[in-house]
Amino acid sequence: MNIAIILAAGEGNRMKSNIPKVLHKICGKPMLSYVLNACKKAEIEKNVVVVGHGKEKVIDYFKDENIIFKEQPIQDNAPYGTGFAVMQAIDEMPDDGIVTILYGDTPLITDTTLNKLICYHKNGNYDGTVLTAVLDNATGYGRIVRKANDEILKVVEQKDANENELAIKEINSGMYCFNGKALKYALSKLDNNNAQNEYYLTDVISILNNNNYSVGACTIDNPIEIHGVNNRVELAFSETEIRKRINENAMLSGVSIINPMCTYIEPGVVIGKDTIIYPGVVLEGDTTIGENCIIRANTRIVSSKINDNVDIESSLIESSVVGEGCHIGPYAHLRPKSYLGKNIKIGNFVEVKNAIMGDNSKASHLSYVGDADVGMNVNIGCGVVFVNYNGREKFRSVVEDNAFIGSNSNLVAPIHVDEWGYVAAGSTITEDVGACDLSIARARQVNKPGWVEKKGLKNINKKHK
Repeated sequence: MNIAIILAAGEGNRMKSNIPKVLHKICGKPMLSYVLNACKKAEIEKNVVVVGHGKEKVIDYFKDENIIFKEQPIQDNAPYGTGFAVMQAIDEMPDDGIVTILYGDTPLITDTTLNKLICYHKNGNYDGTVLTAVLDNATGYGRIVRKANDEILKVVEQKDANENELAIKEINSGMYCFNGKALKYALSKLDNNNAQNEYYLTDVISILNNNNYSVGACTIDNPIEIHGVNNRVELAFSETEIRKRINENAMLSGVSIINPMCTYIEPGVVIGKDTIIYPGVVLEGDTTIGENCIIRANTRIVSSKINDNVDIESSLIESSVVGEGCHIGPYAHLRPKSYLGKNIKIGNFVEVKNAIMGDNSKASHLSYVGDADVGMNVNIGCGVVFVNYNGREKFRSVVEDNAFIGSNSNLVAPIHVDEWGYVAAGSTITEDVGACDLSIARARQVNKPGWVEKKGLKNINKKHK
C-alpha cells in the first residue's frame, strides 16, 4: 500500500492570520487541497494529515474527504520538529508499503513529480529516497552529499556545511519516500539532542545510512514545485503559478484567453473550445462554459452552467443556467436559481432571481424579474418590476407565452398573465390577465388648459432666468 503523510500542524505565524496556514486559499481552494489532489492523481491509496494549530478548522473543512487525521501536540512542553510530526502517524505506516512524506504548505507539487519519486524509489530498490532540486542559489537549504555510487551519504544543513558542501547546488526539498519498515526503524532511533531540541526528519537519512540501508536521490524536473508558503508574498507567488497552469491548460484545450495575466479561473471550471475570454473575467466554483462563447471584460460567473454560443458582457452570474445563444449584459445580474432558455436577451441593468425564462424572451433594460415563471417569446419592457415580496412572504408570478409587459409596469405577485396577454405601459397589475386581453391599470390622463398661467408659474419662471 502507498500512503502519504502530509504535515500540516504549523501555526504559520508569518501569515499573520487567524486562519490555519494550510486553509489559506489559492484560486478558491485551500493550499492543502492541492497537495491532496496531487496524491489522489498519483494513486496514493491513503492520506494521513498531521494537524496541530487550528486543527478543528482543518478537520472540519475536509470532513467529507477520505483522510485520516493525526494530532501533533502543541503544548509548550511538547517536542517539536518534522521528525516528531511524522511519529504521530507511525501506526498508519505499513511495513511492506511505501510512505511518501509531504507538506500541506507546498501547493505547487504535482502528481507527475510524485509518480516520478515513487517509481524512482521502487525501481532503485531503495529503503529511502529524497526528492532533491538543483538551484542556482541554494542559500538556506540543506545540501545533498552523495556517495560515489550516487546514493545519498547525508543531508547537511547550511549552518553546519563546510566550504566544499556550501558549493553544492543540489538541495533537500524535505519530501521523501520510505519503505514503511525502514522508516519505523529510523524513527525509533531519532533523538532531539541538538541545539534546537527538535526531532529532525533529516536525521532519518543518516540513521538509515549508518545502519546499511540504501538511500537514493530523485531530482525534481521543475524546482518551483517545492516552493513553500510561509507568508502572504509566497502565497501570492503560488497563486500566480496555479493561475498560469489553469489558464495554459485551458488555452491548450482550445480556449482563447486574451490576457492570461488578467484572467482568474478556478480549478473546477470547465470551458469548451473556441470560447473567448476577455481580460478581467473571473470564473469560480463549479462553472461550466460551452463552446463558441464570448465572455467579455469584467464578467464574474460563479458555479453556473453557460451553454454554447452565449455572449456575456460585464455581468454577474451566480448559481444559474444560461441556455444556448443567449446575450447577457452589459451590467446584468443573474442571481441564484435563474434558468434561461435559448436565445434570451437580458440587457443593461436587468436583475433576474429565482426565475425561469422560456426561449426567445427578452428583458432588454432596467427590469427586475424575481420569483417568476416566464414563457417563450415574452417581452418585458423597460422598468418592469415583478413585485414578489409583501414584507413577510415572497410570492411567484406566471407570465405565459407571447405575453407583452409594457414599460414601467409592476406585476404584484401572486399574478398570472395568460398567453398573448398585454399589459399597458405604466400599469400596476394586481389581478390576473386573461389570454389576448389588454390590461390597463393606471389613472386616466387629465389635461387642465391654462393651469400654469392661472397659478402664476409662468411669470415666476421668467424671474429666475
